[in-house]
Amino acid sequence: MANPKGVVKISDTVWEIPNTYKDGMRVPARIIASEKLLREMDEGVVEQLTNVATLPGILNHALCMPDGHWGYGFPIGGVAAMDPRSGVISPGGIGFDINCGMRLVLTNLTYGEIKDHVRELVDRLFERVPAGVGSSGFVKLSQDEFRSVVEQGARWCLENGYGWDEDLERTEDFGRTPGADASKISQKAVDRGYRQIGTLGSGNHYLEIQVAREENIFDPVLAEAYGLTIPDQVAVMFHCGSRGFGHQVATDYLQTFLRVMQTKYGMKVIDRELACAPFDSPEGQAYFAAMKCAMNMSYANRQVILHRIREVFSDILHKDPADLGLHMVYDVAHNTAKLESHKINGSMREVLVHRKGATRALGPGASELPAVYRKTGQPVIIGGSMETGSYLLAGVATGDRTFFSTAHGSGRTMSRKQAKKQFHGKELQRDMEHRGIYVRTASWAGLAEEAGPAYKNIDEVVEATEIAGISKRVARLVPVGNVKG
Repeated sequence: MANPKGVVKISDTVWEIPNTYKDGMRVPARIIASEKLLREMDEGVVEQLTNVATLPGILNHALCMPDGHWGYGFPIGGVAAMDPRSGVISPGGIGFDINCGMRLVLTNLTYGEIKDHVRELVDRLFERVPAGVGSSGFVKLSQDEFRSVVEQGARWCLENGYGWDEDLERTEDFGRTPGADASKISQKAVDRGYRQIGTLGSGNHYLEIQVAREENIFDPVLAEAYGLTIPDQVAVMFHCGSRGFGHQVATDYLQTFLRVMQTKYGMKVIDRELACAPFDSPEGQAYFAAMKCAMNMSYANRQVILHRIREVFSDILHKDPADLGLHMVYDVAHNTAKLESHKINGSMREVLVHRKGATRALGPGASELPAVYRKTGQPVIIGGSMETGSYLLAGVATGDRTFFSTAHGSGRTMSRKQAKKQFHGKELQRDMEHRGIYVRTASWAGLAEEAGPAYKNIDEVVEATEIAGISKRVARLVPVGNVKG
């Protein structure tokens, strides 16, 4: 936004739009960003964020993270907390790819030990973890079994041999969001999802072999606590969600909310993409239970992918996965709504936090964290573009100003259509390989959409979160091999 009209500077990384900016705003809106990142945001961010500030029951501020850009209803990077008694739940504040998220896995290998195996590892991962539109996984489920999976989440995977006990401890919600109810999902959603456990999908989803170089460790104490203990340590990071299943859940309930919002509840919204229902209504509670099914599907999806990663590394390097140190750091969710306790006007209250393209980032001492991270704060995984690298961050005590939320990635600066016009997949693959990043893709057009220049500068985004006091840099990880949807 070349001239962010109406935006008031609160600090170097906090910008406020007062509730007088637009009729109907119940709270001010705030953007967390450096001045440079603010000016690089599209005009739609302010328009959508101030629309969010008009929703019934919204508390404190409508928020946008430094990676913010135009989305459906909410901006990507949007965060809003609602009073669960008087407020609403909105699929536009959660997104279509429910619980799209990140998982980071370490090894005890150095880059020198795998350098000659990167191509083979990436090729085998490309075979074992299906990518692209409509891809199907190797876990064969009946539709009834799938309904069980979406209620149990990653716990189903462990019971069926697809993981280690420690994996659940290091997954947000411990791998299972309670309250999921498969009776609240449609047959069409089941049809779209039951073959997709263990798949990456398309868009900005990826699986990447990365290296944590010694010069990219920002906090050695936290890095060691999270498992980064050797120079040039190899890690695996991947990003995916609930696939067609989550998309259908969102679609089903958007249609429901559009039908009942005004006729049954007398509610109007400034943008139909913000279709919502009272959280405590039958429709709101049904969506909440269905959304949790999609969250659990996503946890199971990433758990099965981790199982395949361990198989591939074991097969190629001829060692047991445990001997290769293939332990999780953490699994974080984007695109969720959760009941959490936060301070509102000086008192702790239960609120419904919508995070869309935003990551939970709990500080030290949070009871929701596993014991292993109670002192350090939550590990936060921030994906950059496939050309630039990604980050491991930590939640901090001052994160309460954003309901303990931070950025989820780089954030796009260029539409997919524009990126496909400007970049060519085959040329991009050759260029990346020349720079030491071996990539396999399900689609040349899909690869072009994800070119590095289509995204904000990840270093600037992460630095802004640290200056704003909502997360802290631990380590930067650079890619050496990539499987792209």
